[in-house]
Amino acid sequence: MRAILSGVHQKKQTQILEFELLDAFGSFDHSYFLFVEKNSLASVMQPITKVVSRNIVRVKIDAQNFHYENSDQTEFEWQIFFINNDADNKSVVQVESEYLSDRHQLQLTSYYQFNSDPTGMALFNIRTNQSDEDFMINSVNLIDEGLEVTGYNQINGKKIENQRVIIKSQASDSKLEFPIDKKMFAGMFTVTIPLTDIPKDSTSQLFINYDLDGQTIEQRMIVAKSLVGQATDVNLPGRREIMIEKSFDNGILIKEFPAASLVEKVTAAGGKASGMADVVKMVSDKLNLARMRLLFKRGHSPYENTTIVFESFGGRQVSDSPYAIYTLFKKLYPGIKMIWSIDRSQKAFCKENGIDYVVRRTNKWVRIIEKSQFWISNARFPAWVKKPNYVTYIQTWHGTPLKKLGLDIENVSMPGTTTAKYHKNFVKEANRWDALVSPNDYSTQIFRSAFGFNNQILKIGYPRNDELINTKTDEIDALKQELGIPLDKKVVMYAPTYRDNQFAQKGKYTFELPFNLDDFKKSFGEDTVLILRMHYLISNALDISNYSDFVYDFSSHPNISDLYLVSDLLITDYSSVFFDYAYLKRPILFYPYDYHLYKEELRGFYLNYERDLPGKIAHTPKELLGDIHHALQHPDMGANKQFMNFYNRFCAINDGLSSLKVVNYVMHQIEKGN
Repeated sequence: MRAILSGVHQKKQTQILEFELLDAFGSFDHSYFLFVEKNSLASVMQPITKVVSRNIVRVKIDAQNFHYENSDQTEFEWQIFFINNDADNKSVVQVESEYLSDRHQLQLTSYYQFNSDPTGMALFNIRTNQSDEDFMINSVNLIDEGLEVTGYNQINGKKIENQRVIIKSQASDSKLEFPIDKKMFAGMFTVTIPLTDIPKDSTSQLFINYDLDGQTIEQRMIVAKSLVGQATDVNLPGRREIMIEKSFDNGILIKEFPAASLVEKVTAAGGKASGMADVVKMVSDKLNLARMRLLFKRGHSPYENTTIVFESFGGRQVSDSPYAIYTLFKKLYPGIKMIWSIDRSQKAFCKENGIDYVVRRTNKWVRIIEKSQFWISNARFPAWVKKPNYVTYIQTWHGTPLKKLGLDIENVSMPGTTTAKYHKNFVKEANRWDALVSPNDYSTQIFRSAFGFNNQILKIGYPRNDELINTKTDEIDALKQELGIPLDKKVVMYAPTYRDNQFAQKGKYTFELPFNLDDFKKSFGEDTVLILRMHYLISNALDISNYSDFVYDFSSHPNISDLYLVSDLLITDYSSVFFDYAYLKRPILFYPYDYHLYKEELRGFYLNYERDLPGKIAHTPKELLGDIHHALQHPDMGANKQFMNFYNRFCAINDGLSSLKVVNYVMHQIEKGN
């Protein structure tokens, strides 16, 4: 039989769940629904409240009973099972879902939502410890009539009274209020604000004010989902333009500015010519790819002398573990021919440092790749690069996995592929690797399952981290001087992960720091500097010109280990940089300001993010500043039990000789071949 969640109805402060039962037999007298929480394995039994028909039953629940106030758990994810305990027809089936709900507030700081997992099974999610400063709305649109906002006018069945939308200017204390007096549906409001009321040349933010349980509450309006599908731009008479944007923390910004003049539009149209150039380049790239495929199909024989090809991040860098291995190879075995596979952007670096190179996707590149005996890379080669049987391919990979990889991604939503096709291609590529470097047992297990990898694993630690173990204090001081960082100041490093919602339009990316630099400078600016390590796509979107005396942007610095070494404290969110930084036994803070949104849009985590990290988690800028102050007072984490448990699990294997072990592995293969 099958059980399907087909609807949910809010009734006062309870929820009525409706289930469709297919091919059900016997009586429901001894049947019930069992809710099982995925993380804690807690369970709640709920009896059938009403039998509507042979196939439809209802269950009344109180969502407040599905989270625990005294627990350190803030996310609760309940699976639902139908238990048929009839004497003649005993069965247990997991409930599927045909119903997906919006967020429904339980309290100011918690909400529930019904979803389904990638296999279609029902999930009842509850999130607690949310900010009480935010109010989630459904939509915000710019229409001809005005700025239209829709949202809920109830919290767990309690009606919100006297709701008002407030537009606050970011540049001044001025604000405008608009009463909400229209219902959209039961439990929902809609309000339309005349566009002519929005101040000229302004950036404003949306707030809501209302009465609940005798209290007057004011909150910032937020939208957790993207603005895709909503009307975010409108032109008004008198050359006015109004635009809606999201801030880094999901707030809603209303921007009013002069619309483009005719001359500016003509100039912008010229940009379309560059669009044509992009088309020409795309066609050229496709023709070149077809030529590459043909060249790789030709038979090649190996060089007489041993040749090793190195590549890092698809040729975009000369860095990471391949570079650590290359550097040691050059010192110990300079007689072996070593060539870097690079993009054209790396030519100057290679010339300055005396590195032999070949530019990717050229005839010479195909010839060198195919005739060399060893490939050492930290990322995948394209599937159309043919691997001859005389090549030993060593894959160093590029980090301890936090986010799920390969076969462990249950639902692949990338354009141009399906989940099955993605999994097949991943396994096919991974098993071209003759050896895969692993930094710890945790990663080894994941690599086996995620890559479907059946060849040799070298559990030796990442070569790139040898530098973190072997660098002396005087060398760190020399690094600081080279980077222009004062020797007498503490260094805080901020290295967040890249987010898809930082993409504005083709070729343009936006970024806004999720904490106030003025507040940071006021708290720490006397004896501390801040260094930034952002994703290369958004590093150019940063404007820190007013803070050049204490903020340094090292987003383009080729060796991130240099930045680890000069830093006294790391702040990150979901980036795997903290696995490497932990080698230094220095404090790490986590600032996942959009945790729930990011987690739900991602492919999932291997670790329990709230329990397994080696440092404190800050959820607000105020918490972050307090945690920074504490961390800078405790620079050595060697006595911290939580931190050392993490260190022993992820870092203890590396003895500072990982590069040497890879070099020895390669030399052993060479000797065997002779």
